[in-house]
Amino acid sequence: MDKLSKYCDYTILKSDAKEDDVKKIVKAAIENDCASVCVNQYRTKMVAELLKDTGVKTCTVVGFPLGAVTTEVKMFEATISINDGADEIDMVINIGALKDKNYEYVRRDIEYVKAACGDRILKVIIETCLLTEEEIIKACEIVALAGADYVKTSTGFSTGGAKVEDIKLMKKNIPETMKVKASGGIRDKESALSMIEAGADRIGTSTLL
Repeated sequence: MDKLSKYCDYTILKSDAKEDDVKKIVKAAIENDCASVCVNQYRTKMVAELLKDTGVKTCTVVGFPLGAVTTEVKMFEATISINDGADEIDMVINIGALKDKNYEYVRRDIEYVKAACGDRILKVIIETCLLTEEEIIKACEIVALAGADYVKTSTGFSTGGAKVEDIKLMKKNIPETMKVKASGGIRDKESALSMIEAGADRIGTSTLL
């Protein structure tokens, strides 16, 4: 296995995070060779400049944390983020639409954001803590059909985070070409390793592991 830090999107999404807080995260991510630094859109341009030529990617969230804005808003957010230097986009699905069984809307929502992303990586957050097992399976199916690169467990801002059993279920219900990101409540090495063992290809964490 590659070193653990290479699995990690080092994340700082708190609304009260100051510039110095973000810069500390960036510095630590570079020193530890993390996969990416994940920030709110406002910080994208600064982080992309700081990470330039380091091998650590810039990741930005879209439709975060509720996923309940229109597709047009998500596309605009993704476009602005990419223009500001984002390499990867983590978007939140429209959870209410999924629960309404409006599957066509959920799929198109993802497809349009994927189109806005172009060749950038798109990770789709399904917020597993709010879904039944049946809904998790359906969400994975839709994310795959929409052409996203990853399906992701959680925002870390809802009622729960990543669970090993959810990772296993997600991995089982996506094609081999897709990947899984575990995020939410992963604060120690043991938790991260258990997620990777269950099938996670990327770990979102606000704690350096």
